This record gives sequence, structure tokens and C-alpha cells, in this order.
Amino acid sequence: MSNPATPGTARQQATRALLVKAGIMPVVTVESVAQAVAVASALARGGLKAIEVTLRTAVAMEALGVVKREVPEMLLGAGTVITPEQARAAVDKGADFLVTPGTPPALAAALSRLSLPVVPGAATASEIIALLHLGFDAIKLFPAQVVGGLGMIKSLAGPFPNLAICPTGGINESNAADFLRQPNVPCIGGSWMVAAEWVSAGRYDEIEASARRASQIIAAVAADRA
Repeated sequence: MSNPATPGTARQQATRALLVKAGIMPVVTVESVAQAVAVASALARGGLKAIEVTLRTAVAMEALGVVKREVPEMLLGAGTVITPEQARAAVDKGADFLVTPGTPPALAAALSRLSLPVVPGAATASEIIALLHLGFDAIKLFPAQVVGGLGMIKSLAGPFPNLAICPTGGINESNAADFLRQPNVPCIGGSWMVAAEWVSAGRYDEIEASARRASQIIAAVAADRA
């Protein structure tokens, strides 16, 4: 594929390195800045390396900046980015990376001009091809289980042997390892370790314990691959 923004650029190398470091990406929705900091801190204590704060609430953008300052050890992502304006605002708040649920052409073009890691969402082969043409060689498969789950991921390895996939949607503690064991999956996303009832009730010990189990899944899969 001839394209000036080819896979292997510094941005894409950084994106792949980020996904490998994260292993399991907690997808978090918060209703207050204090809640965001507490959740990020609990995830960090549990051994996870990254957090995706979704831009689904009024406080999410503000929370990005505060989490960046208060929990600097975590790689900070802005998720559910659906407009170029959100992308620029998240970058201004200090986001280390961006994640989209889907990536229509105008958004994809805007994201392709950024230098920081971006994990654009796709659900079909056609969408993946469009992203490859813009230089993206790591994508978020969403909603992963709905569009085919493990079967889809294995099938995509044929036509797209160099594509890194971060499946998100329908993944939980019981099937996480199955997804993470796939050769084309450096990272998976999920919200099971940040269950809404735990977040709303301030049960951060539960979040920390679940994050620790997730960290153990990452370590076990890495040991199997070694």
C-alpha cells in the first residue's frame, strides 16, 4: 500500500508500544472529577498502566486534566472521541492518547494529522482499509463481541497480517485471556474492573482488587508467550 503516512511511523510505533504496555485498558465513565481521580488511583494500585476516560459526561474533559496531574503514573486516554474538536480539547488537557468508537472520514482525517497515539474505532474490513490508507495500523474493534468476537479477530489476521487490534465491547474477566492470547491483539478494553455500581458507591477497594486480577491475566498471557 503506497501512502506517505505508512504504518511504522513514529506515531504508530508509539501507539503499538502504548497498547502493549497497557495490556488491558479500563474504560471508565465518571460523574465527578473526584470520582475520576479515585478510580484512576485504584486502578494504578491494582497494577494497571493506562486508563481511558470516556467523554460521555459533562465533567469528563475537566477530569482528564486533573487525573493527568494527580495520577501521573497512568497513561491517560480520552475515549469516545467523536469530533475533531473533542480531540483537540483532550490534547490540550494532557491526554496521552485518544480512542474513538468509530471513525468516519472527516474525523479520521483530523486524527491522522495528530502526532500523539490514536486508536481509531472500526467494525468492518472496509473501515479498517480506510484507516490503513491514512496510516493507522492499530485499531479498536468495537463492539467486539457483537461484530464477531474471537472469530472476527482470527479472520482479520488473514487480510491484515500487520494490523494490531484492541477489541472492546463484551469482554469481561472470564474471557479476557482468550482475547489477549490472539497474536494480533496487544491489548483489550473493558469496563468490568470499573463496574458502574462500584464507581457510584465509591467501592474503590473492589476496583483495585479487580484491577489486580486483570494485571495477573496480563502477566499470565505474557508468560505463556515467552
